[in-house]
Amino acid sequence: MAHDLTLHIGNKNYSSWSLRPWLAMRVLDFAFNEELVPFDMAAGNPKFAAFSPTGKVPVLDHDGRKIWESLAIIEYLHELYPDRPVWPGELAARAHARSISCEMISGFSDLRAACPMNMRRSPKPIDISEHVHRDVTRIGSIWDDCLERYGGPFLFGGFCGADAMFAPVVNRLEVYCLPVSDASRAYMGRMKSLAAWREWEEAGRNEPWVVEEDEVP
Repeated sequence: MAHDLTLHIGNKNYSSWSLRPWLAMRVLDFAFNEELVPFDMAAGNPKFAAFSPTGKVPVLDHDGRKIWESLAIIEYLHELYPDRPVWPGELAARAHARSISCEMISGFSDLRAACPMNMRRSPKPIDISEHVHRDVTRIGSIWDDCLERYGGPFLFGGFCGADAMFAPVVNRLEVYCLPVSDASRAYMGRMKSLAAWREWEEAGRNEPWVVEEDEVP
């Protein structure tokens, strides 16, 4: 069954929400067209309105049907191709993966605000608040629990939507030199070794656009 899928994304250097479905689709071998519209300004880009109901990215276009929000796109892919390992096959693991993915969406706002995703940034530590430290600690406990419970190499064994949802955190923890366990550090290495990750990272590093609001001294 063939589907005409187009994923609209923003800057690969900064757009953490765009990275999530893009990485899932690349790693899980979905055929899709990529349309990148940069936000080289603080308030996004008015051109997003042409394809996005919210004026934000990412947006998946499936034969004219629009799906927005990263997790909704990943869920749609699961519905569209139920034979693909978008989520774990076992019910309890699948519920667990969805739970931590929803937590990723609704939580960790202090980490997001203090440490924007930035593929071009050279690793350099920054001072972090107690609230950011709490976010980092919680993420580390999620990862360590999943890696121990399901045996790795990814959070639920094979790569799935939960790994895609936490992918931008891998960059944040690395480039701001935030503390994680040895198991989580090894997991970050496995994520970064993915061919799809390297493709995204290289493209992000080579982009000409700079958004000063997302550049942390």
